[in-house]
Amino acid sequence: MGGQDSLLRELHDGIMVLTINRPEALNCFDMSLLATFGKAVEEIAFDRDVKVVIVTGSTEGKNAFSTGADLKERAGMTPDQVMIYIRTIRNLFTAVEELPKPVIAAVNGYAFGGGLELALACDIRIAASGAIVGLTETSLAIIPGAGGTQRLPRVVGIPRAKEMIFRARRISAQEGLEIGLFLEVVEPDRLLDRSLELAREIAANGPVALAQAKYAINKGAEVSLPMGLAIESNAYAVTIPTKDRTEGLTAFREKRKPVYTGE
Repeated sequence: MGGQDSLLRELHDGIMVLTINRPEALNCFDMSLLATFGKAVEEIAFDRDVKVVIVTGSTEGKNAFSTGADLKERAGMTPDQVMIYIRTIRNLFTAVEELPKPVIAAVNGYAFGGGLELALACDIRIAASGAIVGLTETSLAIIPGAGGTQRLPRVVGIPRAKEMIFRARRISAQEGLEIGLFLEVVEPDRLLDRSLELAREIAANGPVALAQAKYAINKGAEVSLPMGLAIESNAYAVTIPTKDRTEGLTAFREKRKPVYTGE
């Protein structure tokens, strides 16, 4: 299965659900899926109808969020082709991280290697209780190459990230919750509903404000506090002349729900 069918898109009231749909391959990424996913992310970035994104895996067959790289495809690649693949997947996950909309990873099952790296590039991670995840690349004599060595330590701390990566250790959803990798763990049949609940709460807020808050948090986390405060100040300034800010104040005064347009 390739092309458009490998990634399903459903828009629910401003919430775009992206479902990785290669169940026969445990939702792993081949070059075709990377291209399709990349095009979807590009389009979503500029689509005002999309307020929040949820990324999940097809639940047909064995339950997998994504098991990372398609190792069958990889086996036939030259070293140069492998480098192109790694650059493509790394750039895709950075594009997910930099989307000007909040992204929720609904981790429904196995998430190994690139699968966990995709979840790490999302803003919020929720897992089904049976999910098992890990950056297992050292067991294949390689290292995480799509951001895992950088994002996992920023989420769970350096000592824990080193232990997980050095041992190629798989952890349960519950352990992921305990170390801060997951925000919540829910029963599998509640995963998408809970993700949509959170997404609806987020989508009710100002789109420009959400984009600027995400930008300020992401960029500020990498710099000194004075520099981070300067980033926050500039991000706040972007929201001041917007129609949405005026609408928010008016709706508060009139005791009604605001209607935000992203302008």
